[in-house]
Amino acid sequence: MTGQTEVRQTELGGLESVWESGMEDVYAFYRESAPPRVALAAALVESAVDLQRLGGPAPDPPQLLVGDLCLARASRLLAETGEQALQVGFAQAVERVAAAASAGSRDPGLRDLLLAAIEGAR
Repeated sequence: MTGQTEVRQTELGGLESVWESGMEDVYAFYRESAPPRVALAAALVESAVDLQRLGGPAPDPPQLLVGDLCLARASRLLAETGEQALQVGFAQAVERVAAAASAGSRDPGLRDLLLAAIEGAR
């Protein structure tokens, strides 16, 4: 892990390669508008959607499982904030993106949805 001392190694356990493959940059983007745990949760959700290739060809099983791990870790981090509105906002963002992908509809823009959830929880 480079650069972000705010993110503890325990929060990235098993996801170091995802962090180094771009999640660190996504985290830095969200960190401009959210506290560390929320920024990491948003970066984890974006990474999960990328890993699971929503709307595209199915990923390898290990990649799918890493995406699941990202979603589970994001869920735990959000639960630890105690902010139900934030948890619901993130869940709704994932639901909208997954529903659009499964229907072959236009991508509703995960990043915009997550930023709206962060802003709405303030």
